[in-house]
Amino acid sequence: MTDLSLSLSPLTPADLPAIEKLDERAFGPGRFALSAYRLREGVRPDENLSFVAHVGTLLVGANRMTAITAGGAPALLLGPLTVDPPFRSRGIGEALMGKSMDAARAGGHRLVILVGDEPYYNRVGFKRVPHGRLTMPGPVDPARLLYCELVEGAFEGLKGAITRA
Repeated sequence: MTDLSLSLSPLTPADLPAIEKLDERAFGPGRFALSAYRLREGVRPDENLSFVAHVGTLLVGANRMTAITAGGAPALLLGPLTVDPPFRSRGIGEALMGKSMDAARAGGHRLVILVGDEPYYNRVGFKRVPHGRLTMPGPVDPARLLYCELVEGAFEGLKGAITRA
């Protein structure tokens, strides 16, 4: 992290309009067609596990966690993890993700799923879902479907669809 005056705080409903603008800048309108968005559509993120990052009064990042099921077992969907493009590569995304993962662990959650770049998320413990073990509600590059066990063995034996909780 650089010398930014970064503060992380729980996401509140008042943050949602600013997060929507941030997602628009970072991902564009095509994001609504993605499978992960289908799982989150109309579902509020868990505010105990979702965080925003501010530099001063400017919202520069956000991470949401949403309850899902994976192969019939309770799990969390991480994302979108969004950092305003001018603030990327400063550790903000990793700080947000770490805060969410720590809160999920403390809350007794066992498993987190996401769609993302394995080299980035591997640094915090995510692994590629073995091909065919879990399916999303739409097309997803299998190399981008990742999981992280918050409790050892939580992924063992899971197979099937990823659905809304």
